[in-house]
Amino acid sequence: LDAETVKSLGAEWGRYKDVDGDGIAYRTVPGTGMPSYFTRGSGHNERGQYSERPDDYQRNVDRLLRKHETAKTHVPGPIVEDGQSEVGIIGYGTSHWAIEECRVQLEQEAGLKTAYMRLRAYPFSAEVEAFIARYPRVYLVEQNRDAQMKMLFRIEMPAGTTNHVQSVLHYSGLPIDARSLTDEILVQE
Repeated sequence: LDAETVKSLGAEWGRYKDVDGDGIAYRTVPGTGMPSYFTRGSGHNERGQYSERPDDYQRNVDRLLRKHETAKTHVPGPIVEDGQSEVGIIGYGTSHWAIEECRVQLEQEAGLKTAYMRLRAYPFSAEVEAFIARYPRVYLVEQNRDAQMKMLFRIEMPAGTTNHVQSVLHYSGLPIDARSLTDEILVQE
């Protein structure tokens, strides 16, 4: 909603928190004179009033699911470089440049061509699941011990669709480097 519409709603604002049903409640627009406030995530009703009623809780949690699904269509999609390969590499954040160099090393040293997908947002768009499905072997580069992104894949995608995704973890305390990735991928190959 634009600022003029919000202002015109006045006292009726509470009824129009989610007018389009996408699960994303509209917020106060700065400069409209409407009050700004925070509420607990699940302990309120549609008007932002505190509630412990089970039906309010269920409606709010259902709205959060719609919000999550709607967000998938609005977040930036991944950047994908498909290739004539059976191997896909997925990365994100500062792992990008090490992956770019790793891909060159894999091709020059082992003749292994790869596809690459750079994640840019969560929740995942449909393109992420499609990339994983296209490649029989997928390596997910993560800079943490617990493979957190892989866990998100398993939570968000249908059962069994990520079984072939292998983690390539880098958490030595040093900046991520291509050689570490190349060596680990070749060991797993």
